[in-house]
Amino acid sequence: MADIQTQGDSSRTGGRSGGSGGRGKTTISDNVVSTIAGIAIRETDGVHSVGRAASKALGTVTGRRSGASGARRAVKVEVGEKQAAIDVDIEVEYGIPIHELADRIRTHVVDAVETMTGLEVVEINIVVFDVHIPGDDDSDDDEGGSGGGTSRVQ
Repeated sequence: MADIQTQGDSSRTGGRSGGSGGRGKTTISDNVVSTIAGIAIRETDGVHSVGRAASKALGTVTGRRSGASGARRAVKVEVGEKQAAIDVDIEVEYGIPIHELADRIRTHVVDAVETMTGLEVVEINIVVFDVHIPGDDDSDDDEGGSGGGTSRVQ
């Protein structure tokens, strides 16, 4: 998934019309919206991790508490003058109904982004790329160290 940019600019004017009252302009960067959305997603029960590969590894190393920069890289946004669209890849906890989790994520993200920025969130695309199974992290490390295991699928 590629970063979505509008007119090659990485910052946009945020807020609803009439908010400035002629006393200046407020510009909200894509990174700000991405960070807000990433934190709201990570705080949603049932989300194991946000992002794939390098972003996920960074989140694991830095931990959820300080993982805002990793979450920001894993959340792609398109910000216009009054609206924002968001794309995110997540790994979910096993046993969580994914459709219900996606609804909760959308609610949390919309509440956070709209409250903090005044932008209308028009779309949140969620890709569930994996399911985290408790205890599976340890077994993956053990299997990797055994050397030369055979694959069932060729």
